[in-house]
Amino acid sequence: MGITVLLVEDDSELAGSLADFLIEVGFDVDFAFNGQACLELCRQNHYDVLVMDVNMPQMDGLSACQELRQNQGSNTPIIFLTARDTLEDKLAGFDAGADDYLVKPFAPAELAARLNVLANRQSKHSGNVISLGDIEIDRNSQQLRRQGEAIELHHIQFRLLEVLAQYAPAAVSREILEKELWQGEPPNCDALRTHVYRLRMALDKPYNSNLIKTIHGKGYRLAIPN
Repeated sequence: MGITVLLVEDDSELAGSLADFLIEVGFDVDFAFNGQACLELCRQNHYDVLVMDVNMPQMDGLSACQELRQNQGSNTPIIFLTARDTLEDKLAGFDAGADDYLVKPFAPAELAARLNVLANRQSKHSGNVISLGDIEIDRNSQQLRRQGEAIELHHIQFRLLEVLAQYAPAAVSREILEKELWQGEPPNCDALRTHVYRLRMALDKPYNSNLIKTIHGKGYRLAIPN
């Protein structure tokens, strides 16, 4: 079975031509013509990657992406296709939780290449070991390595890192993190902040690059190391 793509695009002609190309080169393609339909299909089915337009009726792509990340808890990779090409537009897309951004017009072959990268990266996260740059998270043994060196973590900090890695490079809201760590009921108001601080001390302090980023008004994100 090939990589399964949900194509969210209200231009039926463009959607049809893209689907024809992607199917020809080995992808399995499903359709949604607005953001609301996308959300419903994502509740019902598994997709390896979402390809999403920004300007759509009923619910735009940015809103659909935010809903998927913040309320549905989805970490499925999302690439935006849009004619909006300013830096502000791109930053808005990434802030909403997108993994990639491709400006129209584009070559279908480039889209296919980006889909393969996103799907392959996600598949590394779906097993027992998550590999991101110079860090390796072993879910079975609850072990973390950075640059080959073992790092000891409290079990809550390990789970915190695991969730950030699953969403990377998107930001993860406090609400999602607290739900994952404590079923939404942290022991006190500073609990999450304290565990983020301790994770930073363990993961970042001994190294030259800081991976745990605070995104004001959004939450926290794991910056993928090179």
